[in-house]
Amino acid sequence: MNLEKVIFGFFIILACTLNFGFFIGEIDRPELHHPTELAAAIVVNLVATVLKFGDRTHVGAIHLATSLVAVVQLLAGAIVWVMHVHIGGKPIDAHTISTIVSLSGGALLANLISVVLLIGETLRQGR
Repeated sequence: MNLEKVIFGFFIILACTLNFGFFIGEIDRPELHHPTELAAAIVVNLVATVLKFGDRTHVGAIHLATSLVAVVQLLAGAIVWVMHVHIGGKPIDAHTISTIVSLSGGALLANLISVVLLIGETLRQGR
């Protein structure tokens, strides 16, 4: 068993599941989308992105691209949250949380593509 591949797979899947955890729930109900979960998703996605920098293959480039998309989407959601709550001084409302969750949904799609690539790569290695 290759420990490097285990760690790589762990962070890819953890990034996807944390993002899914934040995303799931009614889009306009702020109490269902916790900022700590968004922060955890951002941190794990950043770690997953760093782990993808060493791969020089075409699949590695696509892995990196999906990871960068996820990080940009999640950071955009966090910026919307910070601008609204901490800079604007307003409580989170249905419209704002809908925007944040939508951005998280885009990141989730990028994470899912990355997981599919990981599974495809794993199946190809087994042959």
